[in-house]
Amino acid sequence: MRRGPVRSGPRPSASKQSARRAPPPTLAHPMHVRLIKSFTFEAAHWLPTFPEGHKCRRMHGHSFRVDVVVAGPLDPDKGYLLDYGDIKAFTGPLEKQLDHYCLNEIPGLENPTSEMIAKWIWDRLKPQLPALAQVVVHETCTSRCEYVG
Repeated sequence: MRRGPVRSGPRPSASKQSARRAPPPTLAHPMHVRLIKSFTFEAAHWLPTFPEGHKCRRMHGHSFRVDVVVAGPLDPDKGYLLDYGDIKAFTGPLEKQLDHYCLNEIPGLENPTSEMIAKWIWDRLKPQLPALAQVVVHETCTSRCEYVG
């Protein structure tokens, strides 16, 4: 059973209840935020510029993770910078282009180092996503490239 003060009389209308609520907080200073949306892909590659005999010169694969970082001022009326779903709409087609392919066979990735993959992704996202601030390509759980254009 619920306990609390007993009210007498009619309950306030919805419009009166909303009038009592405090307005959304206003920001005294502009907020600058960074959002990170990640995607993964599995791919094979070999690195043609590595020396003969180097293990990366042979065909091998990775479970790549890519972090797409957008940055900018928070819209005070909305309370957010961008919808994560909007970021996903731009990264989804790239994920499909990369996932379960040999990266060397993709135009522009003939030398698919982490650095070149990061730049390839940046070049395709930046025109559609002006707030793009960084692309991070994780080749392994301990090795990554951070590209800022």
